[in-house]
Amino acid sequence: MSKRKKIVLLSDDLRLHSGIATMSKEIVLHTAHKYDWLQVGAAMKHPDEGKFFDVSDSINEEAGIDNANVRIIPTSGYGNQDMIRQIMIAENPDAILHFTDPRFWGWLYSMEDEIRRHIPIFYYNIWDDLPDPQWNAPFYGSCDLLMSISKQTYGINKRVLKRFGMDYEDWQMGYVPHGVSEKFKPITKDSEEYGKVTEMKAKFGVSNKEFIVLYNNRNIRRKNPGDVILAYKEFCDTLTTEEAKKVVLLMHTQPVDQNGTDLPEVVNNICPDYDVKFTNSQLTTDELNVLYNLSDVTINMASNEGFGLATCESVKAGTPIVVNVTGGLQDQCNFTIDGKYITAEQYIDLGSLHNKRDLPQNLSWGSWVNPIWPSNRSLQGSPPTPYIFDDRCSFEDAAKALRQWYDTPSERRTECGIEGSEWINSEESGMSARFMGERFIEYMEGAFDNWKPRNKVELWKV
Repeated sequence: MSKRKKIVLLSDDLRLHSGIATMSKEIVLHTAHKYDWLQVGAAMKHPDEGKFFDVSDSINEEAGIDNANVRIIPTSGYGNQDMIRQIMIAENPDAILHFTDPRFWGWLYSMEDEIRRHIPIFYYNIWDDLPDPQWNAPFYGSCDLLMSISKQTYGINKRVLKRFGMDYEDWQMGYVPHGVSEKFKPITKDSEEYGKVTEMKAKFGVSNKEFIVLYNNRNIRRKNPGDVILAYKEFCDTLTTEEAKKVVLLMHTQPVDQNGTDLPEVVNNICPDYDVKFTNSQLTTDELNVLYNLSDVTINMASNEGFGLATCESVKAGTPIVVNVTGGLQDQCNFTIDGKYITAEQYIDLGSLHNKRDLPQNLSWGSWVNPIWPSNRSLQGSPPTPYIFDDRCSFEDAAKALRQWYDTPSERRTECGIEGSEWINSEESGMSARFMGERFIEYMEGAFDNWKPRNKVELWKV
């Protein structure tokens, strides 16, 4: 019988390909030597619902260990109270870790007192933008450990909890950015792997291109793929006819999506004179690394972005980026004040850097990024989330950022990409999967050492 701590993970099935699933897998891969994991693996309509999978052998092989104990219970949706009660009785776990938007976890928070009499609840959380979501206070307060994916989220957690008189102890909060796989790395032209870059260029029909702009995001409204096409057109308009023939926008996305738009139709009518290609085939992590390496720059113009996994992967692969300064994308820029790295603690007062008119003096950023600031911020909302800023950058500013990378000599672009890759791999950024795993262990061990069970609630008639 294993004496290691057993953690129940509530998130997207780690065998799938969503951003949540990808990060769930990296968390497990880099902590499976320390903990036993039982995942309630979610999908919208899970084809494996009702089955049970032991993936310990595959985790052992990929992580290079021999003691993994990782099992998955597939489910449609994120689970329910009866499922958790059954798991707690049958498995006797030491903690529950949940991961993604708090609106999915109402059923979990409504039984938090029942759970926390026995085990702690950990939450790996993110929020896309300001103003502070005060309605999230009960969600945050229902957890024993909050690990924030972005520095902006860390500040939000601190301010919201403080406003409602729920000052957490130091062990209960930490900044744990997403850590991307070690498989993302630069591929140099003199390496044996470069043949894969040549092959993929031929496959996607871009072998004759000298400047490739990559869009690797979903075709949904907040990602603003139409604005990306406009920015690309605006950029190409600054080139000569012969120069424009040698550039391409490569869009790795679903060309038509009901949550977004008909991108080929946008291209045909808005950008008919310049080359735009689509690829939406499912790529492995190794193939994604090749995709980043064949590109000269990766762009993300999302108006709301919790973290922005694709651009972080791009930088780790050695490819520079153009990003909107919003949400977690800020963390990938290595913003500094007077040359000193801006910490998560500083974001308690800073809030966000998305307002260009109110930036700290002597602000600078990494060589691998051309940041673009929102040209306007609109307060959007819905009944479940009454307000949130929609940070929109202009396609004209994005076009200028693309032109700056185009005008940068290819050798310097490569140097900038390498500098970014080295920074992503550093402990300072914490954005490699190895450092993410180490931070998970650090904060969860702190919680295990300090957590005390809740007292059973008693009701008295008065």
